[in-house]
Amino acid sequence: MKKHTLLVSCAAVLSATLLGACVPGASPRSSSTGSQDRSSEVTIWHYWDGANADAFDAAVSAYQEQHPDVKISAVTVPNSELLTKIQTAAQTDTLPTMVIGDLVWAPRIVATGKTADLSHLLPDQTVEALYDNLRTYGTDANGALRSVPVSANNLGFLYNKDLYAQAGVTSAPDTWEELISQGRTILEKTGKPPYELYTRAGDTGEGLTWNFQVNLWQAGGEFLNTDNTSAAFNTEAGRRALDFWIDLLDEGLVPSATTSWGEFEKGSAAAAQEGSWMVGIWQNDPPFPFESAQAPHPASGTAATNLGGEQALVFDGAQAPAAGDFLAWFLSEEQVLEWCQKTGFLPVREDVAVSADYTDWVADTQPLLRPYIDAMPTARTRPATPLYPKISYAFATEIEKALNGTTTAADALDAAESAVNKILMKGE
Repeated sequence: MKKHTLLVSCAAVLSATLLGACVPGASPRSSSTGSQDRSSEVTIWHYWDGANADAFDAAVSAYQEQHPDVKISAVTVPNSELLTKIQTAAQTDTLPTMVIGDLVWAPRIVATGKTADLSHLLPDQTVEALYDNLRTYGTDANGALRSVPVSANNLGFLYNKDLYAQAGVTSAPDTWEELISQGRTILEKTGKPPYELYTRAGDTGEGLTWNFQVNLWQAGGEFLNTDNTSAAFNTEAGRRALDFWIDLLDEGLVPSATTSWGEFEKGSAAAAQEGSWMVGIWQNDPPFPFESAQAPHPASGTAATNLGGEQALVFDGAQAPAAGDFLAWFLSEEQVLEWCQKTGFLPVREDVAVSADYTDWVADTQPLLRPYIDAMPTARTRPATPLYPKISYAFATEIEKALNGTTTAADALDAAESAVNKILMKGE
């Protein structure tokens, strides 16, 4: 996911989170308070640090106060090590009871064959309260619920109010067309690029890929087909999205494709597609006055954004019911509200997102989160395949060539399609 290092740990960028409907015939737990053996020990591995880790530790402590016969050990593993450690532990039967990690890791963890079907561990009402777009991601090809979201973030539009005022532009653009029109004015009046794009593949490709997917979806396209077996982006919609990026570069409305990401955050570009986490990061000490909006979409297209966040997976074993009980408690209305207030993550439950307690808190303390919250019903998830990281890098590597002018948009899309389909065909 990732626009920068923050995005890597959320999203970051990165961040999601996502699950499916209960398996037909399954018998989910009816509550989070009760029927398994309470002589339980649950170990949870996660990568949160700082305030997020403190908030999670507080939640664990609160649960244990209510459930004194359950011992929960929350272990922080560095982000750069967690996925590899889980994959190694799966081979040596040293897995924890639960892991919480980046959204795009979930399919790779599921591929170990060690995860529990959460539809047997979570109440139906808990699963049904989650956003529809989050319920889908964690369901495997056989209909089993393998992961659930515990945090969410998405991409929106942040802009520098000083540069906008200097150019006489009074509001964020709603459409691509307005972004271009306003951008010409901002460039003329301030001499600075009005918008920043993530134009380089970098080490993983994900910064470019997950940002481009927003515009692809807005133009009516898809990234992969419905069963994730072939590329779907080499279409009229894909060409429209890529041409939009190239036109912005050609007009000088974004920094050069050879420029590293970060011009907006340095005040050298007027706006960027940025994640919801930046609202909290900048809230107390912003580099400049800033405002938020939803990501602009084509006038003839539709609103869309890209989801990030973290997902929880439980591993099969004697302690799985105890882990499921904690997870059901953590996903209750009260706990989701408290978690979001402490961390700035977006709610994974729609009923919390529209509740008076949450909306009043947002209005009073973090009003710039509002556009991101409003965008949740239109948020999309990246393809739920363990091959996604390789696909993302292959895609970004080819698209970068069109952005830096070394090939055409059509040729870049053809090459990206071929590279992605080769990965999918080989299955590795």
